[in-house]
Amino acid sequence: MESNQLLSVAEEFGCPLYVYDAAKIESQYNRLTNAFSKVEKLRINYAVKALSNLSVLKLLKKMGSGLDTVSIQEVQLGLHAGFAPDHIIYTPNGVSMDEIEEVAALGVQINIDNLSILEQFGAKHPNTPVCIRINPHVMAGGNTNISVGHIDSKFGISIHQLPHLLRIVENTKMHINGIHMHTGSDILDIEVFLYAAEILFDTAKHFKELDFIDFGSGFKVPYKKGDIETNVEELGKKLTKRFLAFEKEYGRELTLTFEPGKFLVSEAGFFLAKVNVVKQTTSTVFAGIDTGFNHLIRPMFYGSEHFIENISHPKGKERFYSVVGYICETDTFATNRRISEIKEGDILSFRNAGAYCFTMASNYNSRFKPAEVLWKDDKAHLIRQRETFEDILRNQVEIEL
Repeated sequence: MESNQLLSVAEEFGCPLYVYDAAKIESQYNRLTNAFSKVEKLRINYAVKALSNLSVLKLLKKMGSGLDTVSIQEVQLGLHAGFAPDHIIYTPNGVSMDEIEEVAALGVQINIDNLSILEQFGAKHPNTPVCIRINPHVMAGGNTNISVGHIDSKFGISIHQLPHLLRIVENTKMHINGIHMHTGSDILDIEVFLYAAEILFDTAKHFKELDFIDFGSGFKVPYKKGDIETNVEELGKKLTKRFLAFEKEYGRELTLTFEPGKFLVSEAGFFLAKVNVVKQTTSTVFAGIDTGFNHLIRPMFYGSEHFIENISHPKGKERFYSVVGYICETDTFATNRRISEIKEGDILSFRNAGAYCFTMASNYNSRFKPAEVLWKDDKAHLIRQRETFEDILRNQVEIEL
């Protein structure tokens, strides 16, 4: 989206505001499917936790996507958005058996990531198809906060526990129809990812009735000019060749599955905020904006860097600013960042605000969550209303004291 389009949306709906470009989501989806176009059976399951707005889910459904979910509530969102149960996979971590059984009753594909739950579920529901999440003990990314396939991760069944896993399957006679891994976000080296894929292929040989192999996701997207990103085209060529060879060796046609979240929606998102105050101190110029980590926590949570542009004066002379929020703790989006000269009332745009941004927003300081807008066919569509004071009070119960 262009600066003038974002400004017009900000003028219409106010700030702070999340805006998503539907065309970018579509192009990213097509880029991934094209990279694996030689695979006969390809399934893209969008990771709902990245951005769970119903309109975004419906957009991806229209394109042919399935869903990757991690909670009963995300499953319910998917069903509400019109996804068929067999187009949804459920991969929880540390949830109760009651929740897993509730999801299984809906006809959704279950993906289990620990031996205890696998044995309990298999003993009670041996005929229900189950996918197994393997931890390959591979560090494919650079950020330990979002890498989940390494040896110290709480996710997945350790590849070293395979003999125990096989005993459980044999004893319960359960039906294993899928094998899964997820290394986490920010895959920097596709060769490392391909190494993890080999571990998954070797594991798959132990199960004779698989329908699919799920390679998770974690594709890195660029956050600034010159930033590296996962080369999905190269990955597509190399993994497709290996996958097709494994299919022949396995003797059965399989579905190759991915579950991207950030890759599909991150670059489509813009977070717009208004500058409340420009404050000069002895050493720093602060641009204080009408939002904080209650709306965009990623920079404070795990050091993510979002490109910030002054869309009110994009061609202005650049100066150094520290961009800060209005929360009454350290609330810093950027330190000494070069941005076109900022004046009070200007609108700043944060790039890469589509993934894990609104979904991690809160009502901290009793602030309202922002509105969301989908930009599609050169038109702004409101897809979530800005909260009101009534929303803050809605579930509170006042008692007589």
